[in-house]
Amino acid sequence: MSSTPEDAGEVRENRRETVLAEEKKQFGGMKFGSAFFGWLTATGMVVLLTAVSTAIGAGIGMATSTDPGQAASRDPQTVSIIGGIVLAVVLFVAYYCGGYVAGRMARFDGAKQGIAVWLWAIIVAIIVAIAGAIAGSRFNILANLNSFPRIPLNENELSTGGILVLVAAVIITLGGAVLGGLAGMRFHRKVDKAGLNNR
Repeated sequence: MSSTPEDAGEVRENRRETVLAEEKKQFGGMKFGSAFFGWLTATGMVVLLTAVSTAIGAGIGMATSTDPGQAASRDPQTVSIIGGIVLAVVLFVAYYCGGYVAGRMARFDGAKQGIAVWLWAIIVAIIVAIAGAIAGSRFNILANLNSFPRIPLNENELSTGGILVLVAAVIITLGGAVLGGLAGMRFHRKVDKAGLNNR
């Protein structure tokens, strides 16, 4: 009895699943080395996207011939809403890129790689906050670069609005990193499927 193309396809699919399960068992889990490079990517993207959005904002201001006095008299709530939306997009895209890099490098467990990228950001934020508290704000060079997430330490910055912004930033960055990690891992699943189907 000869095998049909459907039987051959089923055998290939079973073999692919077996190989993937074995590889995941051996090489799966959080890879903090990959996540570190993902965090570096996310940090670099925050800096680049912030610079681009600032340049676009300045360009729009110059194109519309808005003078600084007129811009200062605008409704601050509208300006803060637009700024919040831009910040949310910047954070999401940056951490999506970071998660993608970690997911591509680690190959398995994309969501875990995204979480690990996010954990690197939290760890660095805590270290920067502690270093700033010990050395004093005048020596807090990393905070002046405005590229690292910061944890507010004084009571003035811990207002209800500040806490809500912090929670939103945490959710946005975590979501972006996890989705990016899954997207990075998905590439490897396509490669595995193509490779095993051609055998």
